[in-house]
Amino acid sequence: MGSNPEAPAPSDPPSTPSSALPTPTTPPGQEALAAILAHPDRAVIALDFDGTLADIVPDPEQARAYPGAVEALAALAPKVASVAVITGRPAGVAVRHGGFAGVRGLDHLVVLGHYGAERWDAVSGTVHAPAPHPGIAAVRAELPGVLDKFDSWHGTWIEEKGQALAVHTRRAADPQAAFEALRGPLGELAARHGLIVEPGRLVLELRPPGMDKGVALARYVRETGAGSVLYAGDDLGDLAAYAAVEKLRTEGPDGIPGLLVCSGSAEVPELAERADLLLNGPAAVVGFLAALAERL
Repeated sequence: MGSNPEAPAPSDPPSTPSSALPTPTTPPGQEALAAILAHPDRAVIALDFDGTLADIVPDPEQARAYPGAVEALAALAPKVASVAVITGRPAGVAVRHGGFAGVRGLDHLVVLGHYGAERWDAVSGTVHAPAPHPGIAAVRAELPGVLDKFDSWHGTWIEEKGQALAVHTRRAADPQAAFEALRGPLGELAARHGLIVEPGRLVLELRPPGMDKGVALARYVRETGAGSVLYAGDDLGDLAAYAAVEKLRTEGPDGIPGLLVCSGSAEVPELAERADLLLNGPAAVVGFLAALAERL
Protein backbone atom coordinates (compact mmCIF):
# COMPACT_ATOMS: atom_id res chain seq x y z
CA MET A 1 0.00 0.00 0.00
CA GLY A 2 1.30 3.42 -0.92
CA SER A 3 4.23 2.04 -2.93
CA ASN A 4 5.06 3.32 -6.37
CA PRO A 5 6.39 1.00 -9.07
CA GLU A 6 7.86 4.04 -10.75
CA ALA A 7 9.31 7.05 -9.00
CA PRO A 8 7.23 10.17 -9.72
CA ALA A 9 8.90 13.01 -11.54
CA PRO A 10 10.28 15.74 -9.25
CA SER A 11 7.80 18.54 -8.59
CA ASP A 12 9.13 22.06 -8.95
CA PRO A 13 8.65 24.28 -5.90
CA PRO A 14 5.67 26.63 -6.20
CA SER A 15 6.76 30.03 -7.48
CA THR A 16 4.66 31.64 -4.72
CA PRO A 17 2.74 30.20 -1.77
CA SER A 18 -0.48 30.72 -3.75
CA SER A 19 0.67 28.30 -6.45
CA ALA A 20 -1.27 25.08 -6.82
CA LEU A 21 -0.43 22.45 -4.25
CA PRO A 22 1.45 19.54 -5.89
CA THR A 23 -0.76 16.47 -6.23
CA PRO A 24 0.41 13.12 -4.85
CA THR A 25 0.73 10.45 -7.51
CA THR A 26 -0.76 7.56 -5.50
CA PRO A 27 -4.32 7.01 -4.22
CA PRO A 28 -3.16 6.65 -0.56
CA GLY A 29 -1.25 9.91 -0.89
CA GLN A 30 -4.19 11.70 -2.44
CA GLU A 31 -6.47 10.40 0.33
CA ALA A 32 -4.03 11.58 2.99
CA LEU A 33 -3.66 15.07 1.54
CA ALA A 34 -7.46 15.35 1.35
CA ALA A 35 -7.69 14.32 5.03
CA ILE A 36 -5.07 16.91 6.04
CA LEU A 37 -6.92 19.64 4.14
CA ALA A 38 -10.32 18.60 5.54
CA HIS A 39 -9.23 18.29 9.20
CA PRO A 40 -5.89 20.08 9.68
CA ASP A 41 -6.44 20.24 13.44
CA ARG A 42 -5.97 16.45 13.53
CA ALA A 43 -2.88 16.35 11.27
CA VAL A 44 0.71 15.73 12.32
CA ILE A 45 3.31 17.14 9.91
CA ALA A 46 6.60 15.30 10.51
CA LEU A 47 9.85 16.17 8.76
CA ASP A 48 13.46 15.08 8.66
CA PHE A 49 16.03 17.88 9.00
CA ASP A 50 19.17 17.34 6.87
CA GLY A 51 18.30 16.99 3.20
CA THR A 52 14.66 17.89 3.83
CA LEU A 53 14.53 21.18 5.72
CA ALA A 54 18.23 21.88 5.15
CA ASP A 55 20.58 21.22 2.26
CA ILE A 56 23.17 18.45 2.60
CA VAL A 57 26.55 20.16 3.06
CA PRO A 58 30.10 18.74 3.39
CA ASP A 59 30.32 19.84 7.04
CA PRO A 60 27.11 19.01 8.99
CA GLU A 61 27.98 21.73 11.50
CA GLN A 62 27.36 24.26 8.74
CA ALA A 63 23.88 22.96 7.88
CA ARG A 64 21.11 25.47 8.43
CA ALA A 65 17.38 25.48 7.72
CA TYR A 66 16.69 26.42 4.10
CA PRO A 67 15.68 30.07 3.61
CA GLY A 68 11.97 30.39 4.26
CA ALA A 69 11.70 27.06 6.10
CA VAL A 70 11.11 28.53 9.56
CA GLU A 71 8.60 31.02 8.18
CA ALA A 72 6.71 28.24 6.37
CA LEU A 73 6.62 26.10 9.51
CA ALA A 74 5.49 29.05 11.62
CA ALA A 75 2.63 29.66 9.18
CA LEU A 76 1.68 25.98 9.14
CA ALA A 77 2.07 24.97 12.79
CA PRO A 78 -0.87 26.93 14.27
CA LYS A 79 -3.23 25.30 11.75
CA VAL A 80 -2.36 21.64 12.46
CA ALA A 81 -2.24 19.38 15.52
CA SER A 82 1.55 19.44 15.60
CA VAL A 83 4.74 19.82 13.60
CA ALA A 84 7.51 17.38 14.50
CA VAL A 85 11.11 17.40 13.27
CA ILE A 86 12.52 13.86 13.55
CA THR A 87 16.28 13.68 13.14
CA GLY A 88 19.34 11.62 13.92
CA ARG A 89 21.01 14.75 15.27
CA PRO A 90 20.91 15.67 18.94
CA ALA A 91 17.67 17.55 19.53
CA GLY A 92 19.45 20.68 20.77
CA VAL A 93 21.67 20.80 17.69
CA ALA A 94 18.68 20.53 15.36
CA VAL A 95 16.92 23.33 17.26
CA ARG A 96 20.01 25.53 17.02
CA HIS A 97 20.75 24.83 13.36
CA GLY A 98 17.08 25.13 12.45
CA GLY A 99 16.59 28.39 14.30
CA PHE A 100 13.40 27.01 15.85
CA ALA A 101 13.61 28.43 19.38
CA GLY A 102 11.51 31.43 20.32
CA VAL A 103 9.76 31.72 16.96
CA ARG A 104 6.21 33.07 17.06
CA GLY A 105 3.82 30.45 15.68
CA LEU A 106 6.00 27.44 16.50
CA ASP A 107 4.39 26.73 19.87
CA HIS A 108 3.30 23.28 18.63
CA LEU A 109 6.75 22.31 17.36
CA VAL A 110 8.48 19.22 18.77
CA VAL A 111 11.99 18.07 17.82
CA LEU A 112 12.63 14.35 18.31
CA GLY A 113 16.42 13.99 18.23
CA HIS A 114 18.62 10.91 18.11
CA TYR A 115 15.82 9.05 16.30
CA GLY A 116 13.37 9.88 19.07
CA ALA A 117 15.60 9.15 22.08
CA GLU A 118 15.72 12.90 22.82
CA ARG A 119 12.87 15.39 22.78
CA TRP A 120 12.66 19.18 22.70
CA ASP A 121 9.31 20.93 23.07
CA ALA A 122 8.91 24.54 22.01
CA VAL A 123 6.54 25.17 24.92
CA SER A 124 9.15 24.35 27.58
CA GLY A 125 12.28 25.02 25.54
CA THR A 126 14.04 22.11 27.23
CA VAL A 127 15.59 18.86 26.00
CA HIS A 128 14.78 15.55 27.67
CA ALA A 129 17.45 12.92 27.02
CA PRO A 130 18.49 9.55 28.47
CA ALA A 131 21.98 8.75 29.75
CA PRO A 132 24.38 7.76 26.93
CA HIS A 133 24.63 4.06 26.09
CA PRO A 134 27.84 2.63 27.66
CA GLY A 135 28.91 1.28 24.27
CA ILE A 136 29.32 4.82 22.93
CA ALA A 137 32.34 5.53 25.13
CA ALA A 138 33.99 2.23 24.13
CA VAL A 139 33.42 2.85 20.43
CA ARG A 140 34.65 6.42 20.76
CA ALA A 141 37.96 5.10 22.11
CA GLU A 142 38.39 2.37 19.47
CA LEU A 143 37.06 4.08 16.36
CA PRO A 144 40.19 6.01 15.30
CA GLY A 145 42.27 2.82 15.46
CA VAL A 146 39.72 0.90 13.37
CA LEU A 147 39.69 3.61 10.70
CA ASP A 148 43.48 3.75 10.63
CA LYS A 149 43.64 0.13 9.39
CA PHE A 150 42.05 1.05 6.04
CA ASP A 151 43.63 3.06 3.25
CA SER A 152 40.18 4.38 2.37
CA TRP A 153 39.88 6.18 5.71
CA HIS A 154 41.82 9.21 4.38
CA GLY A 155 39.39 12.11 4.03
CA THR A 156 36.81 10.50 6.30
CA TRP A 157 35.99 12.15 9.60
CA ILE A 158 34.14 11.39 12.82
CA GLU A 159 31.15 13.44 13.94
CA GLU A 160 30.53 13.45 17.69
CA LYS A 161 26.78 13.27 18.36
CA GLY A 162 26.69 12.59 22.09
CA GLN A 163 24.33 9.61 21.94
CA ALA A 164 26.00 8.36 18.73
CA LEU A 165 29.08 8.64 16.52
CA ALA A 166 29.03 9.10 12.75
CA VAL A 167 31.76 8.42 10.19
CA HIS A 168 31.42 10.59 7.07
CA THR A 169 33.05 9.59 3.78
CA ARG A 170 31.85 12.48 1.59
CA ARG A 171 35.31 14.13 1.65
CA ALA A 172 37.25 10.94 0.78
CA ALA A 173 38.94 10.61 -2.63
CA ASP A 174 36.37 7.93 -3.54
CA PRO A 175 33.46 8.54 -1.13
CA GLN A 176 31.41 5.48 -2.14
CA ALA A 177 34.39 3.12 -2.04
CA ALA A 178 35.30 4.36 1.43
CA PHE A 179 31.70 3.93 2.55
CA GLU A 180 31.58 0.32 1.32
CA ALA A 181 35.02 -0.56 2.74
CA LEU A 182 34.14 0.70 6.21
CA ARG A 183 30.62 -0.63 6.44
CA GLY A 184 31.61 -4.15 7.54
CA PRO A 185 34.34 -3.22 10.03
CA LEU A 186 32.21 -0.54 11.64
CA GLY A 187 29.34 -3.00 11.87
CA GLU A 188 31.60 -5.44 13.73
CA LEU A 189 32.85 -2.69 16.05
CA ALA A 190 29.31 -1.59 16.83
CA ALA A 191 28.11 -5.14 17.49
CA ARG A 192 30.94 -5.78 19.98
CA HIS A 193 29.62 -2.94 22.11
CA GLY A 194 25.88 -3.45 21.76
CA LEU A 195 25.35 -0.82 19.09
CA ILE A 196 24.07 -0.86 15.53
CA VAL A 197 25.20 0.89 12.35
CA GLU A 198 22.71 3.14 10.55
CA PRO A 199 23.85 3.80 6.94
CA GLY A 200 22.99 7.08 5.29
CA ARG A 201 24.11 9.30 2.44
CA LEU A 202 27.87 8.64 2.61
CA VAL A 203 27.71 8.37 6.40
CA LEU A 204 27.75 5.42 8.79
CA GLU A 205 26.28 6.14 12.21
CA LEU A 206 27.03 3.95 15.23
CA ARG A 207 24.19 4.25 17.74
CA PRO A 208 22.17 2.31 20.32
CA PRO A 209 19.49 -0.09 19.06
CA GLY A 210 15.80 0.13 19.81
CA MET A 211 14.93 3.55 18.43
CA ASP A 212 14.48 4.65 14.87
CA LYS A 213 12.43 7.28 13.08
CA GLY A 214 9.60 4.82 12.57
CA VAL A 215 9.30 4.04 16.28
CA ALA A 216 9.51 7.75 17.11
CA LEU A 217 6.90 8.73 14.53
CA ALA A 218 4.38 6.00 15.40
CA ARG A 219 4.71 6.77 19.09
CA TYR A 220 4.17 10.48 18.51
CA VAL A 221 1.18 9.98 16.21
CA ARG A 222 -0.49 7.84 18.88
CA GLU A 223 0.40 10.35 21.61
CA THR A 224 -1.29 13.18 19.72
CA GLY A 225 -4.28 11.10 18.60
CA ALA A 226 -3.68 12.31 15.06
CA GLY A 227 -6.22 11.56 12.35
CA SER A 228 -3.69 11.98 9.52
CA VAL A 229 0.07 12.24 9.12
CA LEU A 230 2.57 13.58 6.60
CA TYR A 231 6.18 12.48 6.70
CA ALA A 232 8.94 14.00 4.55
CA GLY A 233 12.50 12.65 4.38
CA ASP A 234 15.41 12.06 2.05
CA ASP A 235 17.69 9.30 3.40
CA LEU A 236 17.86 5.61 4.28
CA GLY A 237 17.11 6.38 7.93
CA ASP A 238 13.73 7.70 6.78
CA LEU A 239 12.67 4.30 5.43
CA ALA A 240 11.65 3.26 8.96
CA ALA A 241 9.33 6.28 9.14
CA TYR A 242 7.90 5.39 5.73
CA ALA A 243 7.20 1.88 7.00
CA ALA A 244 5.51 3.32 10.10
CA VAL A 245 3.21 5.48 7.96
CA GLU A 246 2.36 2.49 5.76
CA LYS A 247 1.49 0.48 8.88
CA LEU A 248 -0.61 3.32 10.34
CA ARG A 249 -2.64 3.33 7.13
CA THR A 250 -3.82 -0.19 7.94
CA GLU A 251 -4.58 0.24 11.66
CA GLY A 252 -8.18 0.25 12.87
CA PRO A 253 -11.27 -0.01 10.70
CA ASP A 254 -10.28 2.87 8.44
CA GLY A 255 -6.57 3.36 9.15
CA ILE A 256 -4.79 6.68 9.57
CA PRO A 257 -4.25 8.41 6.22
CA GLY A 258 -0.57 9.06 5.60
CA LEU A 259 1.28 11.06 2.97
CA LEU A 260 4.88 10.05 2.16
CA VAL A 261 6.98 12.87 0.74
CA CYS A 262 10.50 12.40 -0.63
CA SER A 263 12.90 15.31 -0.72
CA GLY A 264 14.29 13.97 -3.97
CA SER A 265 17.81 12.64 -4.22
CA ALA A 266 19.42 10.40 -6.82
CA GLU A 267 21.56 9.02 -3.97
CA VAL A 268 18.59 7.30 -2.28
CA PRO A 269 16.18 5.90 -4.91
CA GLU A 270 14.60 3.59 -2.31
CA LEU A 271 12.63 6.52 -0.88
CA ALA A 272 11.56 7.89 -4.26
CA GLU A 273 10.17 4.50 -5.25
CA ARG A 274 7.89 4.41 -2.18
CA ALA A 275 6.90 8.07 -2.03
CA ASP A 276 3.47 9.45 -2.79
CA LEU A 277 4.98 12.81 -3.69
CA LEU A 278 8.52 13.57 -4.84
CA LEU A 279 9.80 17.10 -4.32
CA ASN A 280 13.10 18.36 -5.66
CA GLY A 281 15.02 18.96 -2.44
CA PRO A 282 14.63 21.41 0.47
CA ALA A 283 13.67 24.37 -1.73
CA ALA A 284 10.69 22.43 -3.06
CA VAL A 285 9.81 21.11 0.41
CA VAL A 286 9.71 24.67 1.77
CA GLY A 287 7.55 25.75 -1.17
CA PHE A 288 5.19 22.85 -0.52
CA LEU A 289 4.89 23.66 3.20
CA ALA A 290 4.19 27.31 2.44
CA ALA A 291 1.54 26.38 -0.14
CA LEU A 292 -0.04 23.91 2.30
CA ALA A 293 -0.15 26.55 5.05
CA GLU A 294 -1.89 28.96 2.71
CA ARG A 295 -4.45 26.36 1.62
CA LEU A 296 -5.29 25.61 5.25
